[in-house]
Amino acid sequence: MSQDGFANILIVDDDPVVADSLATFLRSEGHRVQIAPDADDALDKLERADTCLDDADPFDLAICDVALPGRDGLELLREIRKHHPGTAVVMLTGYGTIESAVEALRLGASDYLTKPVVDPELRLSIERALSQHRLLAENSMLRRRLENRSGLAGIIGSNPQMLRIFELVEAVAPSRTTVLMTGESGVGKSLIARAIHDRSTRRDMPFVELACGSIPETLLESELFGHVKGAFTGAHVDKAGRFLRADGGTIFLDEINSASPGMQLKLLRVIQERRFEPVGSSETIEVDVRVVLASNQPLEALVADGLFRQDLYYRINVVKIELPPLRERVADIPSLAELFLELNSVELGKALTGFTPQAMDALQRYHYPGNVRELQNIVERAAVLCRNPTIAINDLPPELIDPPAPPVSIVGAPGLGLPATWTPMTLADALHEPERQILLMALEANDWNRQKTADELAINRTTLYKKMKLLGIEGRLAG
Repeated sequence: MSQDGFANILIVDDDPVVADSLATFLRSEGHRVQIAPDADDALDKLERADTCLDDADPFDLAICDVALPGRDGLELLREIRKHHPGTAVVMLTGYGTIESAVEALRLGASDYLTKPVVDPELRLSIERALSQHRLLAENSMLRRRLENRSGLAGIIGSNPQMLRIFELVEAVAPSRTTVLMTGESGVGKSLIARAIHDRSTRRDMPFVELACGSIPETLLESELFGHVKGAFTGAHVDKAGRFLRADGGTIFLDEINSASPGMQLKLLRVIQERRFEPVGSSETIEVDVRVVLASNQPLEALVADGLFRQDLYYRINVVKIELPPLRERVADIPSLAELFLELNSVELGKALTGFTPQAMDALQRYHYPGNVRELQNIVERAAVLCRNPTIAINDLPPELIDPPAPPVSIVGAPGLGLPATWTPMTLADALHEPERQILLMALEANDWNRQKTADELAINRTTLYKKMKLLGIEGRLAG
């Protein structure tokens, strides 16, 4: 797409009235438009534009009618996706059916519209298609740059744990085996999922990602499996879900621990059988999808507490990858920081050359509760605010410049559950310590049986588990 934000669009329709009407509207919006009456002419125009034979830019978008003379629109869509992947495609039809819409989306169409198309609907569809395609292109370019820097889809690491993870990714990628990842938020689970996809035979098919915890429970089923028009209030049109959009490729479900028991049961079926029904439909759709999942909480503990289905856990725990937090990978911080600085240097148009020794030392001393994502944000902030080619310590956030004071020894107060050596902390943290001691004593007395412990403390088991997580208590799994 050109610098002015307008696109080069090809309209493929054998009805001259429809084609001219679409062209008039799109030109009024500022786009450059050409028209082709059939698939052969469209492919010829696409080829000439891609090879610059007509001194024209490649097409950003093709709007194709399904019913074309000779080769139909779906066959044309296949050819465009195969030979002109840089061109997004929106399909048009005068006879819309669920089957044809599903097939078009399977083949890689960005959208599917039914004639007559109103201007606002067409405008929104074009914006969505161009935005989606632009993001895919940017992600592809970024992945290539990252691969050149790190060797594994931008995942940098010399830590032994990370090297073992790299080996596991290479080993599991060619199969369709389900992969489960665990680790704190921000450790790079999405990058690992992308690396598995990029090293598989599915690399040229869609990679679809969804953070289950970011979608309200009432909408999650529709987001995953799609819905038909009229399935519920607000369902004005058919919608393809993430599983269908990932057909032939990989779907990455993050924060799977947040799914409700009912949704867990539906996921168990689709992972086992690779089939599902859209919301409001009795039609069963089969898909060929590789499933990668992630959790930022220990699923074993959730299973023990009855908060996660045991059958689903055993079904998804085929190959498990545990990602370490960044505080356990201090040696990787310089390489990661340099990479993020280089990316921001390009983005901001600044000639940034590196970090001063004091700044790098501060980066390596910080504990990173937000992990790699937090480091990325810190470097971005420094790149934006710095006035010199080299990032200095004063360009870093205050929490890195003035780290917490080292621990000092004081006389403890065992009766209050305080340790004999005291590390300065906030009052809130200090007040948590007696509660932690009480929970530990109760758990030990009940042989770490959470239900008995919760009953004894007059709280429910969910509350007990949350307190254990908050207070950093990890113990044996029990009933």
